[in-house]
Amino acid sequence: MKPVSRESYKFRQDVCKFRQDVCIPCYQTNDKTLLRPSAFMDLAQEIAYWAAQELGFGYDTLHIHHTAWVLTRMHVRFSKAVAWRDSVSLYTWHKGAGGLFYLRDFDLRGENGESCVTATSSWVVINEETRRLVRPEEMAHLLQVDDDVDDAIVEPAPKIVLPKGMVPELAGEHTVAFSDIDLIGHTNNARYAVWAMDCLPFEEAEKPLRELYINFNKETKAGETVELLRLKDGDAWYVEGRVDGKSCFVVKMEF
Repeated sequence: MKPVSRESYKFRQDVCKFRQDVCIPCYQTNDKTLLRPSAFMDLAQEIAYWAAQELGFGYDTLHIHHTAWVLTRMHVRFSKAVAWRDSVSLYTWHKGAGGLFYLRDFDLRGENGESCVTATSSWVVINEETRRLVRPEEMAHLLQVDDDVDDAIVEPAPKIVLPKGMVPELAGEHTVAFSDIDLIGHTNNARYAVWAMDCLPFEEAEKPLRELYINFNKETKAGETVELLRLKDGDAWYVEGRVDGKSCFVVKMEF
C-alpha cells in the first residue's frame, strides 16, 4: 500500500492533539458563503483518519486486519460563523473508549484562536468482510490513550429519537448513488447531513444552525432507496431515513 503523506497536518505531542490548517474553499460554503454543516463533517472525518494513523490505529493499520472505523454518532455545536476564505485551524483528539464506543472530539478555531465549531463523535470498529462489530477488548492492544484529555463537548453524542406523539411527513426518497459511497463501500457519513438539509424548506435550511445531532443506525449501500421523513418540533427539525421500514439514520437540527 502506498505510504500516506502528512503534508499540511501537524501533531502536537505536548497536548496529544492533531491540527490541520485550512483556508475555507468556496465549494464548502452555501449561498451566503458560510461553511456547510456537511463540509465540517467532511473536514472532521479526514483529520480523524490522519490523527488515528499518527497514533498507530488509522485506516492503513486496521485495513491490514480487515477492520475499519465507522462513525455511529455525532454532535456538532456551531457557535461562530465560518465563511469562505477564512483561515482556520481544526483540532482533533482521541478520548479513549466509552462502553462500546470510541470517542473523538473536534474544535475548529479562527485566526484569533476563538472556537467556532466544536464536536464530539462516537465510533466503532467493524469487520470489513462480515460488517459485524469488533468489540473494544479485541482492539485494546492498538487503541490506547492517556486519561488526561480535554472535552470539546463534555457529554458523548446522545441517542436521537423522533418526539413521541408526533407523526413525521414524507419528505422524499433518495436512491444511494455513486457519489454517496465512500472507501468502506457504504454511504459516507457527511452525505446523510446533505440529505437531511435538503429535506427542509429552503428558507428553513438557510437559518443559522446552532446544534446538529446525527445517529447512524444502519449502513446504506449503492442502489438502496432511502425513505426520508421529517417533522418540526419548536425550533428543531428531525429527519429520519428508513430502508424497508428500518431506521438507518436520524438527524436533529436546532436552528
